[in-house]
Amino acid sequence: MPPSTEELLQRLLDGVEQELPRAVELRHRLHSHPELAGAEEHTAAAVAAELPVLCDTVAQTGRFALIGPSDRATVGVRAELDGLPIKERTGAPFSASGDTMHACGHDVHMAALVALARAAHGLSDELPAGLLAIFQPSEEVHPSGAEQLARGELAQAAPVAVVAAHVHPELPWGTVALDPGVVNASYDSVEITIEGEPSHGAYPHHGRDPILALAHVVVALHAQVSRRIDPLSPAVVTVGVLEGGSAENVIPARAHARAALRAHRPEDRLTLRRMVEEVVAGVAAANGCRASVKLAPSEPALENDRTIVTRARELLGIAGLATAPEWRSCGSDDFAFFGALAPVAMGFVGLDGAEGFDVRPLHHPELLPPDEAVGAVARVQAVLYLAAAESSARSA
Repeated sequence: MPPSTEELLQRLLDGVEQELPRAVELRHRLHSHPELAGAEEHTAAAVAAELPVLCDTVAQTGRFALIGPSDRATVGVRAELDGLPIKERTGAPFSASGDTMHACGHDVHMAALVALARAAHGLSDELPAGLLAIFQPSEEVHPSGAEQLARGELAQAAPVAVVAAHVHPELPWGTVALDPGVVNASYDSVEITIEGEPSHGAYPHHGRDPILALAHVVVALHAQVSRRIDPLSPAVVTVGVLEGGSAENVIPARAHARAALRAHRPEDRLTLRRMVEEVVAGVAAANGCRASVKLAPSEPALENDRTIVTRARELLGIAGLATAPEWRSCGSDDFAFFGALAPVAMGFVGLDGAEGFDVRPLHHPELLPPDEAVGAVARVQAVLYLAAAESSARSA
C-alpha cells in the first residue's frame, strides 16, 4: 500500500533536511556570481552539476530535470535563474562584486529546489508524480523566460500542475501565504511620446510645449485610475521614466515617458489600456501637441488554484510552518504564464523576524535572505508539489 501524502511528505522533508548544508553552500556560490537574464550560463551549469539526474537545456539557458517516474503525471516546480542589474550593498562574505545581484531571492529558490530534487530522487519509486524541476531563465525582464517555456518545452512536457515558492520580506518568518484566486497583478508596459513645437523658453507662445503636456498626462493618468476602476479592485499606474529636453531655457520638440500598468481583473487591465490611449491623446491635443502610445503586454495576473492551495495549507504544519495572513499584491511574476497550461500555485515564504534578517523590500541592494530561508523555501516547494500531485490524482 502506498504511503499517505502526509507520510511521504515527512520522509521528503527528512531528505531535504539532510541536503541543506550542501544547498546552502550552493546558495553562496550562486549569490556571489549572479548573471543577468539571458546570460545565466554559469548559474545553470552550477545548478546542473548539483542535480542527481541529467538535465535538458531549455529556452537557451534554462534547465529541466525530471525526478521520479516518467510514466506518470508530472508536476513542475519552478525556480528562477537570473539576477538584477543592482550593485549589492549587503556586506555578506559571499556578496557579488559587480553590478549584478540576486536581490529577489532567486539564489535561495534555486538552492532550495536542488535540495528538494536530491531528496525526491531518493524516493523516486514512491513519488505519486514525476517532479519536473524547472530552472527558468529571464524572469526579471522581457522577453519572459516563462512565456517562452509555456509556448515551447513546458507545453510539450504537459505537466498536470506547476508550483513555486517565493520569499517575501513583508510576511512573518515561519509563515507562508497560500491564498486561492488572484495573488499577483497583470503587467503591461507603456511608452508615451509627446511631440510639440520647439521654441526659446523666453517665447513659449511661439512653440508648443511637450514637457508641459507630458506633466499633465502624468497627473491625469494617476487621477483617472481612481475614476475608472472600482476602488475595491486593485489597479496601479506607475510612471517611472520621464525624458525630454537638453537645456533649461529651451522648449524641446518632444518628450517621452515610460509607465507600468497593473491590475488584478482582466476587465480592469483592458480599462487601463484604453484609459492611457484616451488620456494621452486628449491631454496632448489640449496642449496643441501630438501623441503616440506603444503598449507592450506582459504577464497576466497570477491566479492560485483553489484545490492545490487548500490542500497545501493543510500540510503546512507537517513542514513546521504556519499560514500567513491573507496576502495579495500588485506585484507581478511571469510564473503566471504557466497558468495557460495547467493549474498553478505560488506560496510566499515570510522572512520578517528571521534571526539576523534586516527587512528590506524586494529588489533592494541590501536585501539578504538568511541561509535558513533555503530550508523554508524547500519545505514549501515539497508541500506544494505533493498537494498538486494529490489534487491532480483526485480530479483525474
